[in-house]
Amino acid sequence: MKNVLNVFKALLILAASAQLAFAGITDEASFTKALVGKKTSDKELAIDWVVETQSEEVAKAILDGWLNGYLYYFNDRQSEQYQQLYLIQSFKTSTSTQSVWGGSTLNIEDAKLFKKVRVNNKLRGILRGEIASIGLSSSHSDVRYKAVSDLLGTKDADIIARISELRKNESEGSVSELMDLSLAIYSALDTSASTEERVSSIERVGDFKQSVVLKTLNQLLNREQDPRILAAAERALDSYQQSQALYSGVETVFFGLSLGSVLVLAGIGLAITFGVMGVINMAHGELIMIGAYTTYVLQLLMPNHIGLALILSIPAAFIVSGLVGIAIERSVIRHLYGRPLETLLATFGVSLILQQAVRSIFSPLNRSVSTPEWMSGALQLNPMLSLTYNRLYIILFCGLVFIGLLMVLKKTPLGLQVRAVSQNRGMARAMGIRSERVDAMTFGLGSGVAGVAGVALSQLTNVGPNMGQAYIIDSFMVVVFGGVGNLWGTLVAGLSLGLFNKILEPWAGAVLAKILVLVFIILFIQKRPRGLFPQRGRAAEG
Repeated sequence: MKNVLNVFKALLILAASAQLAFAGITDEASFTKALVGKKTSDKELAIDWVVETQSEEVAKAILDGWLNGYLYYFNDRQSEQYQQLYLIQSFKTSTSTQSVWGGSTLNIEDAKLFKKVRVNNKLRGILRGEIASIGLSSSHSDVRYKAVSDLLGTKDADIIARISELRKNESEGSVSELMDLSLAIYSALDTSASTEERVSSIERVGDFKQSVVLKTLNQLLNREQDPRILAAAERALDSYQQSQALYSGVETVFFGLSLGSVLVLAGIGLAITFGVMGVINMAHGELIMIGAYTTYVLQLLMPNHIGLALILSIPAAFIVSGLVGIAIERSVIRHLYGRPLETLLATFGVSLILQQAVRSIFSPLNRSVSTPEWMSGALQLNPMLSLTYNRLYIILFCGLVFIGLLMVLKKTPLGLQVRAVSQNRGMARAMGIRSERVDAMTFGLGSGVAGVAGVALSQLTNVGPNMGQAYIIDSFMVVVFGGVGNLWGTLVAGLSLGLFNKILEPWAGAVLAKILVLVFIILFIQKRPRGLFPQRGRAAEG
């Protein structure tokens, strides 16, 4: 019996020794075995080994591939590369791969022979921390910034010590500021620190705008008992919430201006055709649609130059929509001047024809227009406020279109003739102005501007046969509210309605906000039938 027990003890010792030998990661082979195995504890040791023994570049590549699901091992037992590790982001595009250690290249003949290295939630947290820790020493400031950002709120004393050491030599302002926040958060939550140190750290934390500040302050308020720490946390929270409210208001104004710019772009062409000429053009939305489809076609013709195609689509859309507008005026509208109801019905019929023509050419399905890289992303002013580039460009574009149209009407012979005909057609004819030609050119100008609006709208929504219908009512509201035929009135009205919508949306909802704006315009027109800035001309005289 004693011999059996001795043998059993020996087996236990051998098993324990084998386990310890496996747990001690000493080389690439044992590292791979740990990753292929199922024990989380072995994988944690493997993470420590690769971080401590490998270069930052290799360690980061392996850990990042593991975290994001493209670290694989080769599972063909007949091959010399059995259980070698490879980084493969896509089996569809990759035909060969190389070992993570920089070994020989392996052709990918059968994707089934590659098995993904598994990761659980616990390992994901460790991997994120290690990847961020590696990034702290990067020579690129953006990598260091992301690394510190990922480590905000960490309770790891070793990482905090490393951040504190690196902070002494950090030259990039944004990175050093984030390091200060990380150290302040750790000190504010450190129960072993003195009350004075913690209060001072809490005050420093309250000066920052990152979302982790709110989490930290709430954590302090929920768990602390010291009245001085609670008071400091409450003051910091009040300061943070005031900043949050301020920047939220700025963001609402920005969204309102961007929506208002869209309304101005959609309505400014109508301000000419409806305001100056007195024509109720129900096909205005379809002229916007034609401009959007022009953008789509140019991107099809220039698939490798999306940005250039978008820029070229501005004059192209103006010309195409302008020519369509002139054709509509010469064939239909010129016979209906002075008969607004018949003009409305006729242009409504034209809008249906244009919609069906687009369905026949491009199909009824919506088309997506690509956004260039320089219009993607956002301008990050601070952690609480970011302005998307596409909305910024829309506001800028609206301003340029408005100034350009204003210069045309104020500084060119066509603009002079348009103003003369709109104010007194008979006198303009007596002065030798060909009013029929001016009518056609004016309608073409308004239609061309509608096409340019379609270029801008193609960056905000899908292009489809019915897209113009979404903006025709808004366009008429902008023109009537601003004052028929007044470009400045159109600008002020469009931006005002955009702001009203965005201010009302948070508590009324998008649909109710539009209804309230419509009710406001109806009541306003009852008091001022000629709008904010009344304009003299045929429409006003009628």
